[in-house]
Amino acid sequence: MKNSSVYDCSMIELDKHHRDRGNITVIENNNEVPFDVKRIYYLYDVPGGESRGGHAHKELRQLIVAASGSFIVKLDDGTNQTSFTLNRPYQGLLVVPGIWRELEDFSSGSVCLVLASEKYNENDYIREYNEFVNYKNK
Repeated sequence: MKNSSVYDCSMIELDKHHRDRGNITVIENNNEVPFDVKRIYYLYDVPGGESRGGHAHKELRQLIVAASGSFIVKLDDGTNQTSFTLNRPYQGLLVVPGIWRELEDFSSGSVCLVLASEKYNENDYIREYNEFVNYKNK
C-alpha cells in the first residue's frame, strides 16, 4: 500500500486470561488479529547491539508480539517515523503494508513472535531504503 502511513499501524491489546497457574493469551484469525494468519515465525538469540528487519513489504501485514523480553520497533512511511517498545506478551503491534520497519534493542532472552498475512514471498520485500522511498513516491 503506497499510501499507508505509520499512523495506520497500531498497538492491539490481546486478551489475557488469568489463571492460578499462569496466564494465557489466545490469538485467532480475524478475531484478535485482523487478517488470516498464513505464516508464523519468531526471532530469538539476537546478539546485543544487533537489529533485525530493515525492509518493507508491498502486501504483507504483520502482528508483532514480544512473547518474552522486550525490543523496539521503529516504523517509517517515507515521511513520518515512530517507535514502539514491545514488552508485554498480551500486546501486539499491527504493521500494515508499505511501512519500513527495524527491530532493535533486544533484551537478553527476548523472543519476537510474528504473525503474517501471507506466506514468504521474496517479491513482496523492499530491502533497500532508497528503493522504498521511490516506491512510496510513485
